[in-house]
Amino acid sequence: ERRYIMRIKLLLVTLLLALQPGCIDNSEPVDTSDHVFRYVTFEIFHGENLSEASAFYNITLKLDYTAAPIHTQNMIDHVNQGNYNMTHFHRIIDDFMIQGGDFENHDGTGGYASSWYGYCSGQAKDDSSQCAETSWTIPDEADNGLVHSACAVSMAKTSYPNTGGSQFFLIPDDVDQHTWLDGVHTVFGEISEGCEHVTTLSEVATGSGDRPATPVIIYQASEVVVY
Repeated sequence: ERRYIMRIKLLLVTLLLALQPGCIDNSEPVDTSDHVFRYVTFEIFHGENLSEASAFYNITLKLDYTAAPIHTQNMIDHVNQGNYNMTHFHRIIDDFMIQGGDFENHDGTGGYASSWYGYCSGQAKDDSSQCAETSWTIPDEADNGLVHSACAVSMAKTSYPNTGGSQFFLIPDDVDQHTWLDGVHTVFGEISEGCEHVTTLSEVATGSGDRPATPVIIYQASEVVVY
């Protein structure tokens, strides 16, 4: 009987630990069969300009609205506002990721949230009147069970919480998992088509600051409506 009671106590402790905020078991894939998704297509060229491009690529992002509703809506709104058109993948690191989304400066120093989500440069504020639009950021949704595995879509931010705005990064298909990013940066989708192109782009020649020697540019971003 004593052994039976100890087993019950152990089960209760395990259950309580599993219910603690931020405790996500990433050892098993998340079941997303009942999740709601939104889709975005990026048309990309590699070259100094569109007319002289050496290569063109199309990729489709499958954004998980259920796991990360704010991040998904933020990207969809940026796309529909035309903010990503003619923006650069300004930072590319082989075997790691390609990063873009800075529609202000195209070099990684700019970009902000598409709407007011209650955060100003990572700090919670009561309303948007307390914050310049260029400082709007979104709250983290990193503890959603999604991980930085091959073909993941994740939010770029500073080292401080709740500082995502418009920049994002895409992980190529030759990566296993960037475990140190899990639970820190928010994964909010996956590349459902064209991940091999992201891998190709991750291998382009780069210079100072991991900036591509020849620009990699999204010339058209569109939401794809799936019925």
